Amino acid sequence: MGLSLVHSRGCTGIEAPLINVEVHLSGGLPSMHMVGLPETAVRESKDRVRAAMINSGFKWPQSRITISLAPAELPKEGGGLDLPIALGILAASKQVPAITLENCEFLGELSLNGELRSVRGVLPAAIQSRDHGRTLVIPADNAAEAGLVRDGNTYYGASLLSIAAWLCGREELASCESLPVKQAVSQPDLADVIGLPGPKRALEIAAAGSHHLLFAGPPGTGKTLLASRLPGILPPMTEQEALESATVTSVSRSGFDLARWGLRPFRAPHHSATSAALAGGGSRPKPGEISLAHNGVLFLDELPEFGRHTLEILREPLESGRIVISRAVMQSAFPARFQLVAAMNPCPCGLSGDDSGRCCCSAEQIQRYRNRVSGPLLDRIDIQVEVLRPTTSILTTPHGGTEASADVRQRVIEARNVQHERAGKANALLS
Repeated sequence: MGLSLVHSRGCTGIEAPLINVEVHLSGGLPSMHMVGLPETAVRESKDRVRAAMINSGFKWPQSRITISLAPAELPKEGGGLDLPIALGILAASKQVPAITLENCEFLGELSLNGELRSVRGVLPAAIQSRDHGRTLVIPADNAAEAGLVRDGNTYYGASLLSIAAWLCGREELASCESLPVKQAVSQPDLADVIGLPGPKRALEIAAAGSHHLLFAGPPGTGKTLLASRLPGILPPMTEQEALESATVTSVSRSGFDLARWGLRPFRAPHHSATSAALAGGGSRPKPGEISLAHNGVLFLDELPEFGRHTLEILREPLESGRIVISRAVMQSAFPARFQLVAAMNPCPCGLSGDDSGRCCCSAEQIQRYRNRVSGPLLDRIDIQVEVLRPTTSILTTPHGGTEASADVRQRVIEARNVQHERAGKANALLS
């Protein structure tokens, strides 16, 4: 009775593979069957699509509906296939012209009243769609995210009805144009840190050469305070780096945050984090903390308190800049070129070497505590600095003697330029 083909995009790691939604209407008892490894959210789309079509004023075909999601061996997840499935049924039942679907790709979740809801993974889908020369149609809530892709032919709509009207030539959709992003997130300033000239100098050197850094010292000496200031003195992200980082967050569970576009990520997982939380995982692999810190900073406070197996996961990404997660049904690769900053106490009580002399840990306890961090991991941390408690005279010094992050960043940029002119990369990446 009717056959149609609609293009869409899936999500595998940070890739957005092409998915062809084929819809066939045939004789028989009214029913709807879906094949092609659909997960629960995709299988449930049949109920959302039916309600959305009826509430939008379209006719639900009283025939046997077969939906094929190709390639068949690729697992399909999420609600992003609602829109292409609905359009496929409309095209197969001759309610919209099938010829207008040929050079377009569609992505979006449908509500029961036919409105479009936002979906994750729009940014990689927009990049892939642009590279293949097709027009991408997405929900209005994802328009700002898709607009970050330059030269992309992307449009957005608010409902199934508006997109059907566009396909019929009765209405125009708005284009996802690239707009200047106003950053609403302010970064901590190095001027807030009083004293600690040695650790500050180490922080600047680490930023200039993209080196990994370890702060060791008693509690309350400013280790975490210093680490949180590192993103503010790093060079600004290039457009390609910003796009890479945004792509990772777009496919993550938290989703993309437009307010942080162009800001270097700063991830600080708790020491109770599991290896899967750090590296990423799940039956359908999602990025973990080390991938979410791509092109930014990964801060591990209380380093020895992390599980030994969890810390060993860092060794390969620190060398290769990427991590591959293998599961029974698929394998996903995520970028992981981050700058590691760690902090630890010198002993279990944290007061070893402190002027107070209150440390009561034995030499054996101190050694056992430090052995929680393996030698191969410490070898990958280029700069290791002791942070001592500031004296009272330094703490009472007026703020005028401290440098702002903007001033330090300028020196870091100049140092990076010298390194790139000499070797084409930062010092930490040299073989």
